[in-house]
Amino acid sequence: MCFFFEAAGGLQERKVAGVQPCPLPICTSGFGGVLWLEPGEYVSEHYHPHSEEFLHLVRGTGTLYLDGEPIELAAGDSLLVPIGARHRLVNDGAEQAHYVFHLSPLAPRPELGHVDTEEPPAPHESQPVVGGAR
Repeated sequence: MCFFFEAAGGLQERKVAGVQPCPLPICTSGFGGVLWLEPGEYVSEHYHPHSEEFLHLVRGTGTLYLDGEPIELAAGDSLLVPIGARHRLVNDGAEQAHYVFHLSPLAPRPELGHVDTEEPPAPHESQPVVGGAR
C-alpha cells in the first residue's frame, strides 16, 4: 500500500504493497487511490472513526464484510462504508480485483484515521497512515 498524507513538515508517504494513491494535489477534504488484491488477499477488518469510505470495484469480484455482514461485489459495483462501520475486503475470486477508493472527511491527524479490529495480514510490515492534516 502507498498512501500520501500531509503532516507537519510537508507531504509524507507510507508504503505497503497493493495500493497506489491517486496522483492529485493535496486535498484537505479527503483522499483516495486504487487498490489491487490478488486472489486470496484481503484488507483486514478496520474502521474509520472520522471518515466514510467510497469503494468502486473496477475489475474482478470480492466480498466486503460490513459490520460482519457479507456483501458480494462484482465489477461495476460501488458502495459507501459509513463512518465508524467495521469493514473487511476479501478477494475470493479467481482473478485480481481492482478497486478505486475515496475517504472523506480527513481525520484530524493521520494516526486517528484507521483503527484495526483484526490483526493485519503482515503485521511485521509498515502499515498505512490514513487521514491527514485539515
